[in-house]
Amino acid sequence: MKLFCRSNLFILVALLASFIEAKKFDKCSLAKALLSQGFSKNDLRNWVCLVQNESGMDTTKKNNNRNGSTDWGLFQINDRYWCDPQDKNKKTSNECKVKCVDLLSDNIAPASTCAKKIFKRHGFKAWYGWINKCQGKPLPDLSKCKL
Repeated sequence: MKLFCRSNLFILVALLASFIEAKKFDKCSLAKALLSQGFSKNDLRNWVCLVQNESGMDTTKKNNNRNGSTDWGLFQINDRYWCDPQDKNKKTSNECKVKCVDLLSDNIAPASTCAKKIFKRHGFKAWYGWINKCQGKPLPDLSKCKL
């Protein structure tokens, strides 16, 4: 009986820990968080649009791609190039020098640092969500956000 209770307790703690780590933003809280991470106010509406369309503003979002790679976290950062999935069967160049799992946290600092590195190299065109849903289209209105 003790073993059963301990294993259930462990499962409960693990579930609570994963819940605590998750964060789903609204557009204003996202805009504030991005500003606090050093994103440019001039590009803020583009970043909010990108995140809305890539991850639905959910830090725990993970998508498997047809080519075998996976996109991770708020910015949907790809593990083929930018992060280490810690999977021996996947090759990565890990340009951001970060574990992919660290991109799924409510601490958006690692994801933000990596996204800015990607942006510096490729601009917003690195993200299909931005190309398809934001480029040349109306961007989110942040005028009611207290930034």
